[in-house]
Amino acid sequence: MKAAVRRWEAVREFALGLPEAVEEHPWGPEDAVVKVNRKIFVFLGNADGPEAPGVSVKLKDEALHGHAMTAPGAEPTGYGLGRAGWVSVPLGEKGAPTAEVLCEWVEESYRTVALKRHVRELDARIADRAAGRAPERDGGENDWA
Repeated sequence: MKAAVRRWEAVREFALGLPEAVEEHPWGPEDAVVKVNRKIFVFLGNADGPEAPGVSVKLKDEALHGHAMTAPGAEPTGYGLGRAGWVSVPLGEKGAPTAEVLCEWVEESYRTVALKRHVRELDARIADRAAGRAPERDGGENDWA
């Protein structure tokens, strides 16, 4: 369970580091989501409950969606969201995806719902990091992806 919580925390931190990402609790404190431009790109739930945490992401890319669906316990997200490419992945299962893989899926989900300017900003951050340049920081909590 501790490994699942660590993965959940890494995913949350990564998601909140994406351009203009914000955390909200639309259904109460036990159900966290992360949004960009008022659109959810990851359902986090919580890491404090009796069960291991999980995440749900929107994966329109067939290869990524297929990969996510092979994760232990993964299933199409309920409430009809699965038909739109949403996948729910429990993090406490043996063989659950690594934080790195989960963050790749979160980034893809973000790219699916974000405005083009957000995606351009993310791509610029990634290019700067790859080139070894320091990021331009505005001092906000969501400075780095």
